[in-house]
Amino acid sequence: MTERRLQLDFLAIALLLACCVFWGFQQVLVKATLPEMPPAMQASLRFMGATALLWIWCRVRGVALWSSDGTLKAGLLAGLLFCAEFVCIYLGLQHTSASRLTIFLYTAPFWVALLLPLFVKTERLALMQWMGLLLAFAAVAFALQDGLHHNKVGDASPLWWLGDALALAAGALWGLTTVVIRSSSLIKISPEKLLFYQVAISAALLPIVSWQLGESWDVHWSIFATSSIVLQTVVGAFASYLVWMWLLGRYPATKLSAFVFFTPVFALLFGAWWLEETITLGLVAALMGVAVGIVLVNRKPS
Repeated sequence: MTERRLQLDFLAIALLLACCVFWGFQQVLVKATLPEMPPAMQASLRFMGATALLWIWCRVRGVALWSSDGTLKAGLLAGLLFCAEFVCIYLGLQHTSASRLTIFLYTAPFWVALLLPLFVKTERLALMQWMGLLLAFAAVAFALQDGLHHNKVGDASPLWWLGDALALAAGALWGLTTVVIRSSSLIKISPEKLLFYQVAISAALLPIVSWQLGESWDVHWSIFATSSIVLQTVVGAFASYLVWMWLLGRYPATKLSAFVFFTPVFALLFGAWWLEETITLGLVAALMGVAVGIVLVNRKPS
C-alpha cells in the first residue's frame, strides 16, 4: 500500500520545482516551434514518442500495463480529458503568448480544490489555504483583465481572446483529470500505468485532430524543431509527467496543484528572454499574487 503524506516534504518540493521550470520552458518551446510544425502535429509526435518510451520503460522494469484491475473506464475518461487539455494548449498558443497561456492554464488548482473534497474528504482546505487560492485566482483574473486592455500589444494575434479562452479551458480539463485520478481506483495503480492511459489515448486521437484541422505533416525539420520535439517527448511527456503521476499517488492533490502556480513565473521569464514577449504590469502583479497564494495554501493548519 502506498504511504500517503498530508504535507509536501523536501523531495516533493524539489521535484515540483524541477517540473515547474521545465513546464514553463515547454510552453515557450512549443510556441517557438510553431513556424515549422503545426500545433496538433507537435502534440501527436510528442505523445506517440512518449507512449513508446513508457512501454519500453515498463517492459524493462516489469510493470504490468494490460492486467485487469477495474480501472479501464476511469482510465479512458482521464485519457480523454488529458488529450482534450493538450488540444486546447497547442491551439491556444497560436493566438496568445506563452506566458499568458501558462498563467490561465494554472487555474487548474481551483477546479481541484472545489471538486475533489466532494469525493476525498482528506483533500479539504482550511480557511487560510482557501484565502491563498482566492488570492491566486484574483491575480489571474487581473491578468485576464489586463489582456482585455492590451489586446493590441505586439505579441498578440487578432484572436488573442480565443487563445486565453482555450488556456482557461485547458486549465479546467487538467483540474478535472486530477479529480478523476484522485477520486477513482486509478490512484491505486502504478504511476506508469496511470500515465500510459493518458499518453496512449492522446497518441491515438491527436493525429485524427491534426488531420481534421488540415495540418501538413512535412518532415523536413530543422535541427531546432527536431530537438524541440525530442525535449517535449523525453523530458516533458515522459519524465516530468511520470514524476507528476508518482506525486499524485503520495501527496495531497490540492497542495500539489496549488504549488505548480510557480510554472507561470518561469514561463514569463523564458517568454520574455527568448520570444521577447511583452511583460505588462498586470502579468507581474498576477505572478506576485499567485506566489503569495502558494505560500498560504501550503501552510500547515494550526
